[in-house]
Amino acid sequence: MLDDKQPQLTPLENLGEFGLIKHLTESFEIQNESSVKGIGDDAAVLNLGDLETVVSTDMLVEGVHFNLAYVPLKHLGYKSVVVNLSDIYAMNATPTQILVSIAVSSRFPVEALEELYAGIQIACKNYKVDLIGGDTTSSTSGLVLSITAIGSAKKEELTYRDGATENDLLVVSGDLGAAYLGLQVLERENEVFKVNPNVQPDLAQYDYLVGRQLKPEARKDIINLLKELDVKPTSMMDISDGLSSEILHLSKQSGYGFHVYEEKIPLDPSVIKTAEEFKINPITCALNGGEDYELLFTISQSDFPKIKGNPNLTVIGHTTEKNAENYLIIKGIESAVPLTAQGWVNI
Repeated sequence: MLDDKQPQLTPLENLGEFGLIKHLTESFEIQNESSVKGIGDDAAVLNLGDLETVVSTDMLVEGVHFNLAYVPLKHLGYKSVVVNLSDIYAMNATPTQILVSIAVSSRFPVEALEELYAGIQIACKNYKVDLIGGDTTSSTSGLVLSITAIGSAKKEELTYRDGATENDLLVVSGDLGAAYLGLQVLERENEVFKVNPNVQPDLAQYDYLVGRQLKPEARKDIINLLKELDVKPTSMMDISDGLSSEILHLSKQSGYGFHVYEEKIPLDPSVIKTAEEFKINPITCALNGGEDYELLFTISQSDFPKIKGNPNLTVIGHTTEKNAENYLIIKGIESAVPLTAQGWVNI
């Protein structure tokens, strides 16, 4: 007799994005000497000559990563390039080329795709990267964008996630939480518009927040600044999934715990004001919001005098001992709260 029992299937959400990637790829082995770094960092690394070649890819899906009700196609094209270049900079490398693949449904006219590619072209010009290829296919539902970014660096300049050591300082560029609040503003105004299409949103007071969501910038300037200051991070990644998530990644890769100080986390005044409007703790926006695309990195304590007082960089914590837990140190009461990953989960 046939066994009537059905096999127990595992829902994707049980694993999450990173768990699924690990589950599907952990049995793959590197077979070529030119593959220096495979899956597990911001980008892969290939040794194809005098310089190390860095490759990263990302996919944006309509209805999951963006809503065309309030995301202009030109902005989408620009952002899709920038978020991939951010991964290259997070390796302390320089992006040089991109490949763009799109799946598009028949509801998009040629003019719409022209807008999309106009944004891609502006990003290429601003960051001095070349569009060298890609693919186009049809989609039965909406728009899908896949960008592959290629860059290079000297072997000794590359920075991975796993290089932090005990008592390193944890540093972040810029400020955090604005992109998440920009999304909340856009979502709220979209709901109002659906109820009354005659109401035109006034977003002037939210310019910074909305800009951080719709048109982020990769921190090429920070990579250049660190070189000018003669500071090489011991580990680094970009902040796409929220500060707490990224700190946990650095901790897992390096094996060291982190202490992060709440009062040190950099917040723009508009983040504090708008978080209050939405009745959200602004620190929660910074820890769990995501899409800031700032750089998070560790440096040796001996390099602190080189970055001290620099308005672009903030020391927010430090590594502790091997195999230690990760904690947020709360302002005033000196209470330690375990850091948990509550950032973006795409599946």
